Amino acid sequence: MEVRPYLEKHQPLVWRTFTNALKSKKVGHAYLLLGEAGIPLKQVAVFLAKSLLCDHPNPLACESCVTCRRIEKEEYPDYFFFDGAESSIKKDDVTTVTAMFSQSALEEKGIMVYVINEVENMTPDAANSLLKFLEEPTEGTYAILTSKNEAKVLPTIISRCETVRMLLAPRAQVIQDAIACGAPQEDAEMLSYFYNSGELVAEEAASESYQDAKSVFAPFLEALADNPGIARYTIQKDVTPALNGKPALRFFFDMLTLVFQDVVAKKTGSPISLSAYDRIIGDLAENLPHVESSLLSVMTLRGEIETNINGGLLLSHLVSVITKE
Repeated sequence: MEVRPYLEKHQPLVWRTFTNALKSKKVGHAYLLLGEAGIPLKQVAVFLAKSLLCDHPNPLACESCVTCRRIEKEEYPDYFFFDGAESSIKKDDVTTVTAMFSQSALEEKGIMVYVINEVENMTPDAANSLLKFLEEPTEGTYAILTSKNEAKVLPTIISRCETVRMLLAPRAQVIQDAIACGAPQEDAEMLSYFYNSGELVAEEAASESYQDAKSVFAPFLEALADNPGIARYTIQKDVTPALNGKPALRFFFDMLTLVFQDVVAKKTGSPISLSAYDRIIGDLAENLPHVESSLLSVMTLRGEIETNINGGLLLSHLVSVITKE
């Protein structure tokens, strides 16, 4: 996604904070970007790292110079990126950074930057090691941390950083922007719950993982509304083979969660959010028993994906729970 226009349009506080800091050459040694799920914290953090190292900043990153491109590919020796969204950050990871950053920068700029995305997903030992590093920053070293859950970040880490809160863009605006970027309305409505940027929604709508999940999602809902036996057969024959990776499996469970939330809403006469699925949501509301407990089961099983449980077993358990009498 193009971060500069996103910041200008949706995150004026972040835009002003970093523009003024770079113009005045009063950049803090550590920043903590805070925001709810869906906000592109990772993309913004990387963009800000580029801005500190860019060959032609104005005053933020140009995104096109050699250094910006090297950072994008993680080929810049004085830049490190760790993603807590992918796996828990261990003490060894932090030790690697502290060891490298205790030495002189390799590039002529003399600036070293590290980004830790979703810093709340650090082990206690890693968090304590990071705290020690933040307490004694070296000259020319900058940290950009992000978090979706401030309550899980050590208060002492927060106190060592300049915190910047990012705001959620209105969902209606995200949907409108996504459609303008070429996303179908049904995808824009669905993905706007997970990504708070129209451009990101459009990118994810075209991703292989989302398309794999979507290809079997509607047929599974049809089978679920029609007959439990057909639903079980569909899971085994079509759904499980299509969802052969964690990203596609996550999408499937997240989409199912939203649909079940709308089924509960339909049963109670409340408005639904996924207008493109209105008919099938109505059919499910009429034909599925114990919808509330099924929703809870879907959400619980979604969490099991990260435990490396077999996807086929997870899906089989899912359909057995939903279709039980």
